[in-house]
Amino acid sequence: MSLDGFIAGPNGEFDWILMDPDMDFSQMMGRFDTVLLGRKTYEASKTHGGAMPGIKAFVFSNTLSDSECQGATLSQNPAKTVSELRENEGKDVWLFGGGIFFKSMLELKLVDSIELAIIPVLLGSGLPMLTI
Repeated sequence: MSLDGFIAGPNGEFDWILMDPDMDFSQMMGRFDTVLLGRKTYEASKTHGGAMPGIKAFVFSNTLSDSECQGATLSQNPAKTVSELRENEGKDVWLFGGGIFFKSMLELKLVDSIELAIIPVLLGSGLPMLTI
């Protein structure tokens, strides 16, 4: 997120997010075998390559259909889906999905830990990391 707490600019832009050359992205991604995405993040990810090889994706939406979620499992029930995932053996689950989705998962007490990367940029406005 930006230094002032945004995950996207005023028009949804995220071109200000630069990859840290010291960060081993492959190693980080190796910790996960499942990713949870909100609808908006899923739709944005489709325009930038979409799928993450070797990682099972769940999209949470009340408006998308199964046919619109190619390569992902559609869910309308985060509590049930996360409960089922917790019953299975596997790697960690990555919640990668926007402020509104993140807030709903926090309210359902489905977030076990939070790791933030802060980009030293001040956006002034945009999509907050946590929509209150």
